[in-house]
Amino acid sequence: MKAAVLYKNGDLRYDEFPTPEVKPGTAKVRVRAAGICGSDVPRVLHNGAHFYPIVLGHEFSGDVVEVGDGVASLRAGDTVAGVPLVPCGKCADCLSGRYSQCKSYTFIGSREQGAFAEYVVLPEKNAVKYDPKIPYEYSAMFEPSTVALHALRCNDYRGGGDVAVLGCGSIGIFTVQWARIFGAKCIAAFDIDDGRLELAKRVGADFTVNTKAEDADSRAKEMTGGKGFKYVFSAAGDPATIHIAFSIATKNGDICCIGTPTREISFTPSEWEQMNRKEFRLTGSWMSYSPPYPGEEWTLTAHCLASGQLKMYRDFIYRKYPLSQAAEAFREFTHPENVHGKIMMINEL
Repeated sequence: MKAAVLYKNGDLRYDEFPTPEVKPGTAKVRVRAAGICGSDVPRVLHNGAHFYPIVLGHEFSGDVVEVGDGVASLRAGDTVAGVPLVPCGKCADCLSGRYSQCKSYTFIGSREQGAFAEYVVLPEKNAVKYDPKIPYEYSAMFEPSTVALHALRCNDYRGGGDVAVLGCGSIGIFTVQWARIFGAKCIAAFDIDDGRLELAKRVGADFTVNTKAEDADSRAKEMTGGKGFKYVFSAAGDPATIHIAFSIATKNGDICCIGTPTREISFTPSEWEQMNRKEFRLTGSWMSYSPPYPGEEWTLTAHCLASGQLKMYRDFIYRKYPLSQAAEAFREFTHPENVHGKIMMINEL
């Protein structure tokens, strides 16, 4: 088959690669669309791959073309979104439903061959069926949607409260939508890009704040009557968003950090004191899984996308490339400040 093969750092080539074979309990999927995740960028450009050669790609959708022995829930022709985490299913964390905490997991498109290819093989449970009316490039974004929904679970989210989303990339945009679907009283989106903020407004944000031009603290007080936000989601890895989160959360609020910082973070004593005085709860969110595996994050994404509650727009996708131009697609990230949305690779074979 043809695949975008990473041979060494920065050396990504559209090349012949062994076609994966179906085994018992697995299904072969013809990949139709695969998104570039922010975590793929350091794997390609900054020596972040686990091994070489490797086919990356963990946000994907396609058609089942073959199933192995023992597969009962899938058949050829099903449209599916790929679930990338493959937990061991035997350790204490897996048996407790904490699949993302599994220490013996593997991961499609990172620790094993992925979906920047014509075909990928995955376990039966890792293929989530969805309404075939949904375009492939939209269903390839199941994974960032599930990450956002998982963060709501981690943050003990309940409807009726004021919500702030810091960072309006793909995950932030989905966080806005899930908060709206589950009954937020008011949603404010914070970012430094007016285009992303406009998209956040289209999908359900009541207010938007460009933190380059406006003071986040004063706007937060204005929007919440001086109280601050009950639920705060830091959906970007920039340390600035975490500092803002500490400041705009209400007393006894809930802050969830979704984005992963790549730089050191320090706090002044007065900033840290806010956590003590406000007694807010601070938690993290990692991946997107819950029992029964892979979890309601995935089944609800499929349902709400099919029902129209979860919105997709062409604006979500910054640019589409044929898989044969994968190297050109990744070159976009040499200037990440110019990338405004998801870069999607379409399998033209």
